[in-house]
Amino acid sequence: MCGIAGFLVKDRVAPPEAVLADVLTKMCDVIQHRGPDDAGYHFDRGCGIGMRRLSIIDLASGHQPISNEDGSVWIVFNGEIYQFQHLREELEAKGHRFRTRSDTEVILHLYEERGVECFSELRGMFALALWDARQNKLILARDRFGKKPLYYASLDRGLYFGSELKCLHAAKLPLDLDKEALRLYFLFGYIPDPWSPFQQVRKLPPGSWLSYELDGSGPAKVQQGTYWKMPVPVEQAAPGDTRDAAAARVREGFDEAVRIRMVRMCR
Repeated sequence: MCGIAGFLVKDRVAPPEAVLADVLTKMCDVIQHRGPDDAGYHFDRGCGIGMRRLSIIDLASGHQPISNEDGSVWIVFNGEIYQFQHLREELEAKGHRFRTRSDTEVILHLYEERGVECFSELRGMFALALWDARQNKLILARDRFGKKPLYYASLDRGLYFGSELKCLHAAKLPLDLDKEALRLYFLFGYIPDPWSPFQQVRKLPPGSWLSYELDGSGPAKVQQGTYWKMPVPVEQAAPGDTRDAAAARVREGFDEAVRIRMVRMCR
């Protein structure tokens, strides 16, 4: 378990970097329990991204945030990518060079190749933030089933995000109770995505991404997309299908899911 937090503040309201650094430090300090081993921060033109790390893989060189070769794209990442070794081999064959052995750096280079379409290739559990300095854009993404939490608030001053609601509270954002979310809580026994207990805060839905791009003094360009949806259940068996054949496919899928997770555990 790790934790991420950060923001992209509009130039006209951005305070000095020392003030931004204090805000980001506070946002990350409140989730120290998620990552007691390490902390890291990156600032650039009103953008700040931070990480609290629980070191599991690549203990020596997996410090975050991590950048690409020329420092134009940065990432903070909470989770695991199960097939990252295979993805790394493909990216190295295309000329990408790696400084670490972590799955985090693989995502960076995959984004360079495919943009937001890269998220559909990731098998794992994750919440991440990418700062693309070339486009003055902050990108958030969450895994298919939402195993890793990710909250965000899109305000007049900019975009804020964090692994826990307390990150946004530490940034002193306005947090007014959302009565619709409260109604949903009493209806379902939980607050479904994308709602949160507060009007200004939303949860990034599973299997989706959000980009927040600033262009001069104009309004931010906000885009949101879905890279995966739950397949529609098949109500009727295919012709010639049998119970034993279906059971074999389930077993094959289960074994393969365990196998790709064991690759990382055995390193």
